[in-house]
Amino acid sequence: MKRESKATTTIFLRQNQIGLPQDSGLKSIVCFAFILLMTTSLQLKGQDPEFSQFYANPLYLNPAFTGTSAYQRVVANYRNQWPKQGNTYVTYNFTYDRFVSSIRSGIGIKVMYDRELNGVVNSINTSFLYSYHIKASDRLFFTMALEAGFIYKQFNTSGLIFPGMIDQGTGTITGTYPLPFEDGQKIFPDFSFGVAGQMDDVYFGAALHHLTQPDQSIIEGDQVGRLPLKLTLHAGAKGQKFHRMLFSREFTLSPNLVYQQQGGFRQINAGMYMKESLLTFGVWYRNNLSVRPDAVIAMIGIQKEKFQFGYSFDFSLSNVAAYSFGSHEISLVFFFGEYHRSIFNNEMVIPQM
Repeated sequence: MKRESKATTTIFLRQNQIGLPQDSGLKSIVCFAFILLMTTSLQLKGQDPEFSQFYANPLYLNPAFTGTSAYQRVVANYRNQWPKQGNTYVTYNFTYDRFVSSIRSGIGIKVMYDRELNGVVNSINTSFLYSYHIKASDRLFFTMALEAGFIYKQFNTSGLIFPGMIDQGTGTITGTYPLPFEDGQKIFPDFSFGVAGQMDDVYFGAALHHLTQPDQSIIEGDQVGRLPLKLTLHAGAKGQKFHRMLFSREFTLSPNLVYQQQGGFRQINAGMYMKESLLTFGVWYRNNLSVRPDAVIAMIGIQKEKFQFGYSFDFSLSNVAAYSFGSHEISLVFFFGEYHRSIFNNEMVIPQM
């Protein structure tokens, strides 16, 4: 779920980015540390990619958001994590969903491509989503959803450098290193479940991803290569309108809270959105339940009836801040088709980023 569990590994993939002298003895130590790290990394115990613009990628946050827009919705997301380091994590996500009033349900598709460490690990996640909308009262409605699909994962060893490939006299990279495994690939099914609701101007939800905890390891006989179950809890409220003193224009504030847990990793995100006419601003504080905070996220976006655009930047505050250089994220959302009026309360009041 969070990339920092792999952060140290990133530094050692390319010798020309380590920044050490050619004859440095420290280089051998660094490469030895890399082998130790790869022992864990090659088991593919990685967690899910994480997006900072939670509500600009609603189906990824919770499949229960499927069909909760008054229009048909197409969403495209791009995230580039730590681009200046050179060994980046790049994720693309595309979703489509709509509400079908005749069956009081939402349907959608999701396709995500994730490229880790400049292609050392690549994965494609394709899934179909279905949600059922339930109107409990005029003030309360909620949705339940199931997501089913496949994950294709590929591991490429050509970009890895080991100490046996480095000439200790010159520091140049020569030859190859015999590995106990080869480039591998794997495809496996994956299932998720979610529920979301809204009462008046308060919205909330919970999602469980990777219900079967599928085995994603390419190493035969690996017993610890299962993809951990991910739990997401989220809640927020539509802000009240303000028009006070220094603010010459009317604006709204919307507080939000997102908690995520996957394996031994736990994270809490607290944020606030401010919307003024067509512009939306947001700030989030992210903490991995430790004394030192993880990041502060700044967002800005434009919202129109049929289109929205969002940009965010993660300012790293954790131990990886010295080499992470933050993360960039862009979202595009398009609405089209027939407008579904409030015949079944299918439109949830959620932020746009």
